[in-house]
Amino acid sequence: MTPAKPSADRAATEDRDDLLPPARLAYDPQTWKEIAHLLANLPMALFGFIYVATALFVSGMLTLTVVGLPLLALGLMGSRLLGRFERGRARALLGVRIDEPSPLPLGRTEGFVPRLWMAVKDPVGWRAALYDVIRLPWGILTFTVTLTSLFVLWPVLPYLARGLSNADRAMVRALLSPSDELERRIAELESDRGVVVDTAAADLRRIERDLHDGAQARLVNLAMGLGLAKEKLLEGQSDEHVAAMVEEAHGEVKLALQELRDLARGIHPAVLTDRGLDAALSSVASRCTVPVKVTAELGSRPAAAIEGIAYFTVSELLQNISKHSGAKSASVDVWRLEDRLLIQVRDDGRGGARLDGGSGMRGLAERLDAVDGLFVVDSPPGGPTTVTAELPWRERSADSRRGDGHRDGHRR
Repeated sequence: MTPAKPSADRAATEDRDDLLPPARLAYDPQTWKEIAHLLANLPMALFGFIYVATALFVSGMLTLTVVGLPLLALGLMGSRLLGRFERGRARALLGVRIDEPSPLPLGRTEGFVPRLWMAVKDPVGWRAALYDVIRLPWGILTFTVTLTSLFVLWPVLPYLARGLSNADRAMVRALLSPSDELERRIAELESDRGVVVDTAAADLRRIERDLHDGAQARLVNLAMGLGLAKEKLLEGQSDEHVAAMVEEAHGEVKLALQELRDLARGIHPAVLTDRGLDAALSSVASRCTVPVKVTAELGSRPAAAIEGIAYFTVSELLQNISKHSGAKSASVDVWRLEDRLLIQVRDDGRGGARLDGGSGMRGLAERLDAVDGLFVVDSPPGGPTTVTAELPWRERSADSRRGDGHRDGHRR
């Protein structure tokens, strides 16, 4: 027998019931938790308001001095801690599950001023401070209504508690939850920008130092040698002396040219621009003191910036192998996996490499992190060592491809 269909009124009633929250007993455990939360609102709101008002007032009064901004930064960090406590209270008493915001990446930011500015601009701290300010009148209201209802409006107290608690839940979600990944990405990008700027400045200092101590010094010696040779020619001295001085100057020229080539290769090697990552890595591997096997499986070339970072990452890792590993052999594998460029460098040396080991590993990790890359070191004592680097794959622009073709045609 076919069951009868419910009437339209009954169906509408069932649909409305699906939209309502599940029924609860008047004074079940959750109701008592909500009442406890509402009664605790006043002391917590008083403490939070006094803290924020004091921190902002004191730091505002001292803004014109050197301690104003540091005090403001400390005050916002304290607001972060108060926000964490309030999220914990909401989880325990209201059943609100809110993820914790990402911590400020102060450890990856170099310098006191950039760290201070990052803490002062912290959106999580400012929203927590706003939460503590607007909670004072709300805390007075909820405490008064709840306490009065305990003695006067006992039958309707569960409904009042639920309504007020729902407003509390909405306030916690609006002001104390992380805004998706936006705040996290902003903080990370600001930190990464500082890393990139510091790295570029360090590279410029290295280039200046290499020019000053290397090619420039040799060219100065060359000019002095040629000047002496000219004087001897004018004085009519023997050709043997002049020939020896010219020979020495010629040697200085060759050394200066070699140093300039090495310096240019350190800035951006021509083989990388002209022939791509495979040929460039084979070239740098040939200069390693350890036999290196290079395998590159790339159907196309990535963006020039990604290609350059990959090249210099492998170059520095091979330098570390030459200087520190004591290895007998090494290998470099490069391949593309979907939208990522993966690099793996292995050696059979003594192991023990660490990111904080002082061999440039930390700098490499920061460089890759600045472009949303990854850097993992697996190096147990006794070896072997495996370093895995991962970079985002970005397609080479049309302008870069045309420029490469033009250079190739010009060289041919």
